[in-house]
Amino acid sequence: MTSETDFPSLANHFLVAMPELQDPNFHQTVTLVCQHDENGALGVVINRPMEHLMMNDVLSQLELNVTNDQPMVHAPVYVGGPVHNELGLVLHKGLGEWQSTIPVGETMGLTSSRDVLESMANGFGPENALLSLGYAGWGAGQLESEIHQNSWLTVKADPAVVFETPPHERWHKSLQTMGLDLSRLASGAGHA
Repeated sequence: MTSETDFPSLANHFLVAMPELQDPNFHQTVTLVCQHDENGALGVVINRPMEHLMMNDVLSQLELNVTNDQPMVHAPVYVGGPVHNELGLVLHKGLGEWQSTIPVGETMGLTSSRDVLESMANGFGPENALLSLGYAGWGAGQLESEIHQNSWLTVKADPAVVFETPPHERWHKSLQTMGLDLSRLASGAGHA
C-alpha cells in the first residue's frame, strides 16, 4: 500500500488520459479529482457532454421551473463517469452554501444536493457550473496504480479549463498546460 507521503493527494488535479488509454469510459478524457485519500478517489469527467440532454431538460424533469433564462440552463449535461450514472453532481466555481458540497481546492465545489439545482433554476445559483451524471471512482490504491501504469498524467486543476474552454478542447488544453505537445507524446511516457 502506498503511503500518503509516497503519493500525495491529487484532489484539485486533472487526470489527463494518456493517448493509449483505450477504456471507452476514459479515452481522451480530463477528469477533475474532487476527493483523494487513503480510501480512494472520486472525480468527474469534464469533457464528455451528452449530445441531446441539456441542463434545462434535467431541471424540467425535476419539476424545477427556470425563472431566469440564464445561458447556463442551455448548457449540456456531462457524462461524469461510469459510477452511479443516475446521480446528478454540479461542479461549480465558488463553494456556495448548499447542503452537500465537497470543496475542490479553494475556488470550486462539487454539490450533490438538490438545493443547488433549485438555486440555478431561480437564477441564484453559481454563475459557472457543469452538471454531470455519474462520477469516476477508484478504490484504495487503484488510482495510484493506474498512474504508475502510465494511464494518466496529472496536473493541478485550472478552473479556466473547466469553465472557459470549450469541452472538445479541454483534453488538448490540459496537455498544453503541462507544456506537452501531443505529437511528441511517446507511448509509455510519464515516468522519469
